[in-house]
Amino acid sequence: MEAGIEVVVTRLLPEQDEGESLALLSAEERDRANRFVLNKDRRRFIMRRAGLRRLLGERLKVPPSSIGLTHRLHGKPVLSPPLNRSGLQFNVSHCEDLAVYALSSRGEIGIDVEALRVTEEADRIASSAFSAREHQRYTALRPDEKPLAFLTWWTRKEAFVKATGQGLSRPLGTFDVSLAPSESTCIVQDDHRKVQWHICSFFPAHGCIAALAHEALS
Repeated sequence: MEAGIEVVVTRLLPEQDEGESLALLSAEERDRANRFVLNKDRRRFIMRRAGLRRLLGERLKVPPSSIGLTHRLHGKPVLSPPLNRSGLQFNVSHCEDLAVYALSSRGEIGIDVEALRVTEEADRIASSAFSAREHQRYTALRPDEKPLAFLTWWTRKEAFVKATGQGLSRPLGTFDVSLAPSESTCIVQDDHRKVQWHICSFFPAHGCIAALAHEALS
């Protein structure tokens, strides 16, 4: 991992104290938690959000409950003033009881995690969500290669749009990422900053694949 970038993987355990975590959340976060219909989803949200606050608090040297969080235009969570002046960026993804946190002190960052599985209608999704170059490479694969390839591409593309803060406002077919799981890729964002990005894949836990996207070192 490059200097200034961290990835933390956690899993929700049955014995973890929900009340202690709930106390760290803001009123808005507690309201969001109470809107979940299923108790397991409510509990997962509480524990993930408290985990994020603990990680941020350790690095900013402030109490986790005192951290102000807000969102950018397309929903990317960020620190509120005055803590945003620290330059610390973060992103979170989850898959059932697994939470994956990415933190960066040197630029924007995004992360995505998915369960390893055969994705229903993957071919149809690839035809609309992949770039022409990606789709050509995907359709040339053997059937047994496609499930992992699809998730490798998907998590990399999701991590990238989460890092840029554009989310799904930027169509996934408007940029390319590489397929090789071990290959670090660079993307040049087509805007005034001309930022280069590194994207890499990894397996954070058994049965899961993840991708991390971050601004490249200048």
